[in-house]
Amino acid sequence: MSTQGNQTRPWKVLVTGGTGLVGMGLQRALKEAGGAKEGEEWIFLSSKDADLTKFEETIAVFRKHQPTHVIHLAAMVGGLFMNLRRNLDFWRRNIHINDNVLTAAHEVGVTKVVSCLSTCIFPDKTTYPIDESMIHNGPPHDSNFGYAFAKRMVIVHNKAYFNQYGGCYTSVIPTNVFGPHDNFSFEDGHVLSGLIHKTYLAKRDNTDVVVWGTGTPKRQFIYNLDLGRLFLWALKEYDEVEPIILCGGDECEVSIKAAAEAVAKASDFKGQLVYDTSKSDGQFKKTASSAKLFRYLPDFKFTPFDQALKETCDWFAANFESVRK
Repeated sequence: MSTQGNQTRPWKVLVTGGTGLVGMGLQRALKEAGGAKEGEEWIFLSSKDADLTKFEETIAVFRKHQPTHVIHLAAMVGGLFMNLRRNLDFWRRNIHINDNVLTAAHEVGVTKVVSCLSTCIFPDKTTYPIDESMIHNGPPHDSNFGYAFAKRMVIVHNKAYFNQYGGCYTSVIPTNVFGPHDNFSFEDGHVLSGLIHKTYLAKRDNTDVVVWGTGTPKRQFIYNLDLGRLFLWALKEYDEVEPIILCGGDECEVSIKAAAEAVAKASDFKGQLVYDTSKSDGQFKKTASSAKLFRYLPDFKFTPFDQALKETCDWFAANFESVRK
């Protein structure tokens, strides 16, 4: 199934969530690759352009831009503790967003959609590493089941569109994304962004860094620039409807303790890391397999974790007054 061979009009790529963490990584990757190619136009939407939980606004923005291709990044997202508090909100908002975007894409004749999922869709009780064939083998972890099931349903939605209409609607599953333009909130952000913010303040105020949980859970991390590069590849080269996991090798998985220590090093923080074990650890691990990705891209080079973390910490410090926090 080719997504380009039958394309007769110029490419117009619409990116939902285009100014968030992943969207900004994609913008940077596109610029790095020389910008839009001849016959391409890229439109990066933000929440100011349309409320994608409302179909009327979603279809209006699709009709306005008439995209041929869509990268769907928009979502209600948050860290562990926000998910614990608001599972219903995560379920409802993301189900509405995803259904509206895919429906609107079909109605205006979009050739290809690439949606962004998350490794939280993986079953809680499973064997590791988990690959793309194992996603539906059991329920996700209870801490973020609302978001996880909403994202998992995109895979079902894509398959149904293909079976009924033959459209190439597909999805990618990145591991924990970090980088510039993240949400650095303690309560609502992800683990690395929260640690970066805490460490910055602790260094400034000469205090300890309080790490929530025991520090023992493990996570795989992907730099938003690397993810942006992979989205460009997926849009133009990945023609399967079934999803593909985007992550590096074993070196991309580190414990929260190791991540906190890496943030301290990148931030030149000399103080103490204190672990608040009264806070939930969430899922202990959700190790994903990179085998399928490396079958497609055996020579892809991920940015070394320490380098990407240093760039992110430096960006946060330089933009502290204006970052989301």
